[in-house]
Amino acid sequence: MRPSSPTLSYLIWPLIFLGQLLATSLLAWHLLAQINFAYPMGYKLLDLDKHIAEFAPRNRYIHGFQFTQAKDHWDLFAQITHSVQNNGEGLEEISFTLPNNTKLPLMHSAEITHLQDVSHLINKFYVAGTLGALIWGFFLLIAYRQKIAFPSPRNIVLGFCGALFVISTIILSVGATTVFYWFHTKVFPEGHQWFFYYEDSLMTTLMKAPDIFAFIASLLLIALIAIWGLTTFGMAKLLKNNAVQVEIKIEDKKNTRKKTRKKS
Repeated sequence: MRPSSPTLSYLIWPLIFLGQLLATSLLAWHLLAQINFAYPMGYKLLDLDKHIAEFAPRNRYIHGFQFTQAKDHWDLFAQITHSVQNNGEGLEEISFTLPNNTKLPLMHSAEITHLQDVSHLINKFYVAGTLGALIWGFFLLIAYRQKIAFPSPRNIVLGFCGALFVISTIILSVGATTVFYWFHTKVFPEGHQWFFYYEDSLMTTLMKAPDIFAFIASLLLIALIAIWGLTTFGMAKLLKNNAVQVEIKIEDKKNTRKKTRKKS
């Protein structure tokens, strides 16, 4: 089989890299979710104990959270992570216990509704990531069977840096806060509260939002780069070995023809 035309390569590789990005992003998210996004590490780096001690007494809905300990906070975040990863199940049951053994709910109805919306968004992300994995695998198989050459590292770096430059330029020109608010208005149902002051939400106090999101985003980016790099290296090696095998087969056929001609 002859190597495919450059046109086919230009069509297939964008689809492969798009599917790979979706799939590896989902994998990075899923792996970090298993360790609760390293919340105890973020807890220490962001001084969440001091933040909770300052704002928990000011909460207008639920009182006494300032008497809980760091391990209680880690466990509560783990429960939230588990719930949003499982279609919001158990959000209403998340509670903390005071030193006098009084059990209080961590969140009021608006917070629970918001986390249910987050859970639905995560479900869509899992669907998108799964579809990305299927697209990635399907077109990579075509590339393998059609002997399509892997793009040069230079083109990959230029494409990655170009996309990063465009995205960064848009965010910086519009404003990170504006983009953050715009994103929330588009992905969450209209009329559902998604912004909470620390005095109105123990959930927000527990996370020191949005600081914890910046910490989690950094971890996700590191995990994504690592997974993306490893899978890209794997694809390059797979197709390189495939190309070598093709060259060997072609050379063997040429040698066989030469021997046949000499005999005749």
